[in-house]
Amino acid sequence: MEIVAGFLIAVCIALTGVGAGTITAPILILFLHVPAGVAVGTALAYAAIVKLIVAPTQMVRKLVNYRVLGYMLLGGLPGVILGALAFRKVAHQGNWSPVYWVLGGIIVFSSGWHIYRYFFPTKSDRVLADRAPWIAWLMLPVGAEVGFSSSGAGALGTVILLSLTTLPASIVVGTDLVFGFAVAVVGGGIHFLDGTGDPALLLKLVIGGVLGAIVGVSISPRIPQKQLKLALSVWLLFLGIEFCFKAARL
Repeated sequence: MEIVAGFLIAVCIALTGVGAGTITAPILILFLHVPAGVAVGTALAYAAIVKLIVAPTQMVRKLVNYRVLGYMLLGGLPGVILGALAFRKVAHQGNWSPVYWVLGGIIVFSSGWHIYRYFFPTKSDRVLADRAPWIAWLMLPVGAEVGFSSSGAGALGTVILLSLTTLPASIVVGTDLVFGFAVAVVGGGIHFLDGTGDPALLLKLVIGGVLGAIVGVSISPRIPQKQLKLALSVWLLFLGIEFCFKAARL
């Protein structure tokens, strides 16, 4: 079952670009009944492996703005360390309500953002002031979200880059992917060193994920990606709301 989950998650990522952390942790917790502590650490490690395959492609295609990436990492890397340490404290207390609230909130925001962008696409002729230096401060809480819940790098990072820079959409995606890879490596490493990751589960996810990535890339030209992303976002919205209800019941 875990191999199938890894396969389906990778297909969705290849077809829609929706973040690995945002999809993986909810599936592990809600459908495979993996404990939240194990799910978050494993989801981060899985996200790092998936993005390890994708990130070099973005670099080769020159779709990464290294100046902006530097600002992102300046705030994001300390943030992910703080988030992972905060998660360790929650894990030791055994109260998973904060994890469910954060994970649910990020998923609701992320899916809601994608739904909004589907019906109200960004105008290509708008003029923005480049406020890239502000990004370092804003990426500190984003990194903390990633370290604490495994989610947030893709959704929040994209929103910040679109709002504060003049980068084209393709550069935004590439830069945020490399940033997501970096924070996933650091966050996943901390979680695994703390014993909150499951190597056996991760291996099964990766086995399915490699095949899923190949299938997803091969069929993506024939799939209406905008409509598929909308359907996936609506589904994730319901999952995020379920997490919030789950947190409220704890």
